[in-house]
Amino acid sequence: MSETGSRLRKQLESANFDPQNYVKQLSQQSDGDRDLQEHRQKIQTLADETAQNLKKNVYKNYRQFIETAKEISYLESEMYQLSHILTEQKSIMESITQALLSTDKDETSKEMLAAFPKETEEVKQRTLTSLLEKVEGGKNIMDTPGRHLVYNGDLAEFDVENMNPVQRVHAFLMNDCLLIATWLPNRRGTVKYKYNALYDLESFAVVNVKEHPPMKDMFKILMFPESRIFQAENSKVKKEWLEILDETKKNKVTKDKRKKEEEMPNSPVRPEVSTNPFDEEEDLPTDSGGAVVDLSMEWIQELPEDLDVCIAQRDFEGAVDLLDKLNEYLRDQPVTQRVKELRCKVEERVRQLTEVLVFELSPDRSLRGGPKATRRAVSQLVRLGQSTKACELFLKNRAAAVQTAIRQLRIEGATLLYIHKLCNIFFTSLLETAKEFEMDFAGNTGCYSAFVVWSRSAMRMFVSAFSKQVFDSQESLTTAAECVKVAKEHCKQLSDIGLDLTFTLQSMLVKDVKTALLSYKDIIIEATKHRNSEEMWRRMNLMTPEALAKLKEEMRVSGIGDFEQYTGDDCWVNLSYTVVAFTKQMMGFLEEGLKLYVAELHMVLLESLREIILVAVQHVDYSLRCEQDGEKKAFVVHNAAFLHDTVLPVVELRFEEAVGKPAKQLQDLRKSSRSLKVNPESTTSLV
Repeated sequence: MSETGSRLRKQLESANFDPQNYVKQLSQQSDGDRDLQEHRQKIQTLADETAQNLKKNVYKNYRQFIETAKEISYLESEMYQLSHILTEQKSIMESITQALLSTDKDETSKEMLAAFPKETEEVKQRTLTSLLEKVEGGKNIMDTPGRHLVYNGDLAEFDVENMNPVQRVHAFLMNDCLLIATWLPNRRGTVKYKYNALYDLESFAVVNVKEHPPMKDMFKILMFPESRIFQAENSKVKKEWLEILDETKKNKVTKDKRKKEEEMPNSPVRPEVSTNPFDEEEDLPTDSGGAVVDLSMEWIQELPEDLDVCIAQRDFEGAVDLLDKLNEYLRDQPVTQRVKELRCKVEERVRQLTEVLVFELSPDRSLRGGPKATRRAVSQLVRLGQSTKACELFLKNRAAAVQTAIRQLRIEGATLLYIHKLCNIFFTSLLETAKEFEMDFAGNTGCYSAFVVWSRSAMRMFVSAFSKQVFDSQESLTTAAECVKVAKEHCKQLSDIGLDLTFTLQSMLVKDVKTALLSYKDIIIEATKHRNSEEMWRRMNLMTPEALAKLKEEMRVSGIGDFEQYTGDDCWVNLSYTVVAFTKQMMGFLEEGLKLYVAELHMVLLESLREIILVAVQHVDYSLRCEQDGEKKAFVVHNAAFLHDTVLPVVELRFEEAVGKPAKQLQDLRKSSRSLKVNPESTTSLV
């Protein structure tokens, strides 16, 4: 930039710049209109340079902006998950504290029960009974003794996938379960609601949903393998639901634990008296001085607590190692009462560990990291003997990841470019999933059928996105054929791992391909009829040698190698424009149709070719019968000979080479059209 331009830039960028004073001084200093025009040009040049620099900076940092936004979104999702984990940890710590202080609470509760022995319980039960009378199908809920109402209220349910409103519900929270009832549009008497679902308090977890206006005041209920989202009336009601749900779940856990502790001393295990001599031998290790299982070792005594610590610290491998060590130790030991009690404690920890591993594989978790990110949870579930569940959750996780990747793919202006990206994302994900599946479930051959079924459902998801972009957008047959070719080439890559989905892909696309072929056939027929209506039967003049050379090359590529004999002096072609245009269009349709060919479309493609050729043959037939000029009639015969002797044999040969079967319908059509050449004076129309 020149010195004058730099000085002008600094002056305009100054913080004290005043436009009015600047224009006033400029008007006073200028000698005339020419100076003002030159100064205006300098300012315009400076503005253009500034705009260009801004554009370059935007382009330079555009990808960084996008990547930063994605990272922020990922971090936000992971922070939400971390918050949920911390909430779970807090809940565990509170439950431990609750258990330690249960003695003091027991005394307080006994005093309250002494003061109000039956009134509170009866009032709650009467309230619940009166409310359940308004619920259609809820009569059997009160059959469980001791069940009473804790809290109830209206909620709005939203769809988990797209966050659209689903229905209004009324929730009844009881001391051991949660009842969801839907509103009846047509009320009948006192009945206002209809029974929808009943969940045990131990079968679900309650999660707060972060507010994203207008989606607010929501909370989620997680039940394997699904979840439901509800919206409260306001933030206060939402807070009450979360607090009361959490408190009720804790009270039920404490009550169940206290009940088990009270039952153990009251029902001591007594040895059964049996007359079977074999039973006496089995009871010896428990009661007599025979073989006794030594459970006094420190690692066995601390095993339940160590498992709790491993689960809390997410040390899944350590927890499974401890379980394997215990199973190895007890494998050949007799089953005594103490062993049963130990196994009962351990089984509860196994259930908790399984729930945590299941949550790790749920689609709600972060899908970053690809299939390898699930390996840790899958391998531990397999070690726990949960291969079927691990297989199901792994495939659901990968299905959600593939679906998310397809949704995040930007729809480009060029369809072929989008299809290249779509195929690359989908088939790469499928290949990685297959390799990871083979590694994780190498010893479980029974799971491979589940993977094949999953692959088919994933292919259906891919075909849906593919067809929507290629066929629903009315792309040309050439573009559709190229897109299908790209998809088939990517599909063949899966054969390297022994998975062939080419037939599945073709069978899912056959309906759309058939529709595209028939649609393009109709377009060609309409275009041919339009050209036929304007036919003058004159030789074609291409005006330039370049145009003639281009036409010869197009015909050569189409398979018509002896087109040279139909060209004349200079730039003339001894054929009509209609016949040449028809030949080019039909040969193009043949080539694209063969790219899309599958066995199910054999007759569709053959009949389409026959109908297209028949339009041209009938036009030539009509012209021969109606034309009175002898010279033009000879020219029509010449064009008919070109179609009969050159074009139709090439179509038949090309079809047979690509398909492997002779085109009998086309052969019959050529034989019947021979009368046009042999007897041009015939008045019989070819139909």
